[in-house]
Amino acid sequence: MLNNLKPTEGSRKDKTRRCRGIGSGLGKNGGSGSKGQNSRSGGGVRLGFEGGQLPLFRAIPKRGFKNHMRKEYATINVSVLNRFNDGDEIDLTKLVSLGIVNKEFDGLKVLGEGELTKKVTVTATKFSKSAQEKIEKCGGKVIFSK
Repeated sequence: MLNNLKPTEGSRKDKTRRCRGIGSGLGKNGGSGSKGQNSRSGGGVRLGFEGGQLPLFRAIPKRGFKNHMRKEYATINVSVLNRFNDGDEIDLTKLVSLGIVNKEFDGLKVLGEGELTKKVTVTATKFSKSAQEKIEKCGGKVIFSK
């Protein structure tokens, strides 16, 4: 019964109560030692500080460059378009709602992997040359968005 539920024996531990007397095991100084910077309240040094020595994160050479302005596209292959019916209009929001693409990113890019047998209208930000040729060869239409 729900009113009789209890955790299994030994699965739950009491919180350690520091500085609560000698019998607690962490009495008197509470596990901080007796003197020094780290025993004081508010004491200690910032993350990465090495006592004035040049910190490791500054000593190691930095590599590469990350462009924060780059665009990241959701990609699909032409073969994915076969699951739609002839004459369907396909765009990024439709692909996201069907779960074919996880999220919208900065747009949609259609790649040319696989074969296409359906006549569909595809709206996307970018198309590879082979994808554009395959869609138009089947009688479909390619529309560039934004």
